[in-house]
Amino acid sequence: MLSKTKRFFAVLMLLVILSSAFCGCGRIGSFLSERVKYDEDTEVKIIARKDKGLLIEKNGQKILMVKGSPYEMGYQHGYLLKKDVRKITKTIIEGCSALKPGMLEIIWGSEEEYIPDRYKEELKGLADGAGLSLEEVQLANIMPELFHCSGFAVFGDATKDGELLHGRILDYETRAELQDHSVVIVAQPEGYNSYINPIVAGIIGSVTGMNDKQIAVGEMGGVEKYWDGLPMMFLLRMVLEEADTLEEAMSIMESSKRTCEYYYVISDGKIPDARAMKCLPDSMEVLKPGESHPLLPATPPKDVVMISGEDRYITLKQRIEENYGNIDKDVLIEIMKRPVSMESNFHNAILFPAGLKMWLAVAKDPKIENYQACYQTYYEYDMEKLLELYSR
Repeated sequence: MLSKTKRFFAVLMLLVILSSAFCGCGRIGSFLSERVKYDEDTEVKIIARKDKGLLIEKNGQKILMVKGSPYEMGYQHGYLLKKDVRKITKTIIEGCSALKPGMLEIIWGSEEEYIPDRYKEELKGLADGAGLSLEEVQLANIMPELFHCSGFAVFGDATKDGELLHGRILDYETRAELQDHSVVIVAQPEGYNSYINPIVAGIIGSVTGMNDKQIAVGEMGGVEKYWDGLPMMFLLRMVLEEADTLEEAMSIMESSKRTCEYYYVISDGKIPDARAMKCLPDSMEVLKPGESHPLLPATPPKDVVMISGEDRYITLKQRIEENYGNIDKDVLIEIMKRPVSMESNFHNAILFPAGLKMWLAVAKDPKIENYQACYQTYYEYDMEKLLELYSR
């Protein structure tokens, strides 16, 4: 029989071995979680780590920090959000298949050749990390091609302090409970710009985002469908990764092989300035702030670009004009409420590129009243603070 001293050291050695094993496979489990300061008033919880990847939680929202090669970032994403990725992938594929069997396969087949290899490698890493087939994650990543939204940018005379604010309203299918798998991704890809991307777990593209060069993006889907080209969400991610200026962002948009009818707002907090675009596969029309267009029901005010559906556009313009010259983050929160946001309002983001900050609100359970994102609390996500936390 072991003496008490030997038993103590035996137990101690076992704990060391177990600790090493957990550290090697990602620190998962509530008993391993820790809380660290985000700012003076807020703590974030570190949920898990995997290689260069870090999963944290702030105000109930998961934040995924990924870094490295395309495959590495994909694997970190799939591994650290495995449960969410598997669930949302199944939901998307089954839901789209019920709506129109074979639709996702057709779209992926048309777009695959135009997708950069680095994104295909990331999808492979995502599949391996989540324990899914490559085909499953490929099909799920086509989903953002199918929805409609709104967006605008205000600056100069329109805002309280002249700084640029980029408003982003994302209207997705909230009845599919996509909001339960909301994630804010802060990515540091090798050789490219870092960026922040509020999205759904398992999706590597971007429909709302801002990079560390103060470029912000958002989109709204149109009617015409044409799939032979680079998917919209990969096009916007390419802008975030590669554009340092508004001019470079516009060049990427113009030179890329685009797919369906989309309307975009891209802004640059450094100037400040912004552009709205109507893009078809073979044409791109660009609107400067305050410019009119035959498709617009009204002309936006000076230092404002806007895209939205006709009725929502009128309401958005009216609210901006009523608050013109006094617009700040809190005013925008009121401006973006329904009916500017739609019934299916998934998330709303207010991007402040010059300060590298984002305020994000996410929808709740559709069974409750006023569940839409526009009625929820907007929480701050500061890129510089998050990257500093990541490097600790």
